[in-house]
Amino acid sequence: MARISARTGLRRTPTARGAILGGMDRDRVFELYRQHVNAGKIEMFERYGLDAVMGRREGIRFWDAFDDRSWINCHCNGGVFNLGHRPPAIIEAVIQSLGSVDLGNHHLPAPGRAELARRLSATTGDHLSGVVFGVGGGEAIDVAIKAARHATERTGIVSANGGYHGHTGLALAAGDPEFRDPFGPNPPGFAQVPFNDLAALDAAIGDETAAVLLEPVPATLGMPIPDDGYFPGVQRICRDRGAMLIIDEVQTGLGRTGKMWAYQHWDLEPDVVVTAKALSGGVYPITATLMTPPVHRIFDEEPFIHISTAGGAEPGCAAALAVLDVVEAPGFLVHVAAIGELFAAGLGDLPFVLRRLGMMMGLAFPMPDAGMLAAKMLFDAGIFSVYAGNDTSVLQFLPPLITTEDEAAEIISIVRSVFA
Repeated sequence: MARISARTGLRRTPTARGAILGGMDRDRVFELYRQHVNAGKIEMFERYGLDAVMGRREGIRFWDAFDDRSWINCHCNGGVFNLGHRPPAIIEAVIQSLGSVDLGNHHLPAPGRAELARRLSATTGDHLSGVVFGVGGGEAIDVAIKAARHATERTGIVSANGGYHGHTGLALAAGDPEFRDPFGPNPPGFAQVPFNDLAALDAAIGDETAAVLLEPVPATLGMPIPDDGYFPGVQRICRDRGAMLIIDEVQTGLGRTGKMWAYQHWDLEPDVVVTAKALSGGVYPITATLMTPPVHRIFDEEPFIHISTAGGAEPGCAAALAVLDVVEAPGFLVHVAAIGELFAAGLGDLPFVLRRLGMMMGLAFPMPDAGMLAAKMLFDAGIFSVYAGNDTSVLQFLPPLITTEDEAAEIISIVRSVFA
C-alpha cells in the first residue's frame, strides 16, 4: 500500500525501491559502474571506504540503497539541492507541467520560457534583461563568452587560477589545465591570474580582452572570500578597459549567500551573470545566461546563431519558476542569513577557519590534504561533504538552504563531535 511522506507530502510505494534497484546488490552496482561508467571512481571509493549507493532521499538527507544508513547532504552537488532533495513544490510543478507539455521545441515561443525569462530579468532589476537558456553550466558559460566576444569584437578572456567554470569548450579553456591538457592544447586568448589580486588582474587585461570571468566565491579553489574592495575594483578596471564583466553564479546564485545573487553584496552591475545548478530545483536540469541588451544583441540580430535543443525545456521552466517562488518568498533569504550565522557561531572555535558568505562555506584546515581526511571522517559520522579540488586542505560545506534551526544544531553537533 502506498505511503505518504510526512515531510514532502509525496506518495511513496513500497515497490519503488525494488524497481529502481532491479534486483541488484551493492557489489553488482559497483561492478557495473566499474565496467561501464568510471572505474577510477570505484577504485577511489573502495580505497577510502566510501561505499554509499544513493537510494531514497528527502529533505536534507539521503539514504543508502541497501541498508539503513543516511547522510545529511552538505555537498548538495554544488548547490543543485539548495532546496533539499525532492522539494515538493518543485516536483508538483513539474508533474503538473507534464500533464500538458513535453520538452518543447526551441524554435517556438512557450509561455513558461517567456515567463521564466521575465522573472529572471526582474531579479536583476531588469539590468540583465536578455536571457539564453541551456542545460548545463558549461554550456551557459560558453554562451557568456561567445556573447562577450561579439559585443566587444575582442577575443581575450581573463579568469582566476584554480577557478572552475565547466568541462565544455570555452568554459574548459577558462579553467584548470589538468582538465583540458589531456585533450589537446588550449585555444589562444585565455589567461589566468590569482583570485583576489587586483594588481595581477590589472596587468592581465589588454586591448584584446573581451571579458573577465570570475566566481564570487570559487568553490573548487577552497571557498576564498574576496576582500570587500576586490569586485568593485574588478568592475572599475573592466569599465576603464572596455572589457565585459561575467559573474559565474552557478554555485553562489539563487540565495546561497543570503542574497538572490552574490554580486549584490558589492552593488555590482555585471554585463553577464550565469546561473545553473540550483535553478533546476534538483529535479529538472536547466540553466540561464543573463546579459545586458548590448551583450544580448547578437541573439536578436542572428536568431539561429545559437541553439540548444533541450535548453529551456518546458518542464525545466516549470521547475525553475517554482524555485524562484520559493527563493523570493518573504523571509526566505532572511532565513538563509540566520542559519549561516548559526553555523558561524557553532563552528567558530574548532581547529579550522570557517570561510563563509551566507551559507556558502568552507572549512579550511591548517594542513595539506586535511579536507580529504575531514570528508571521510564526516562521511563516517553521517554527513556527506566534498573537499575542494584545488585546495585539498579545505572541505566544501554547503548544507541545503532549507535547513531548519534544529537541523543546523544537529549538523553542528556532528561536526563538533568529529573535530572538537
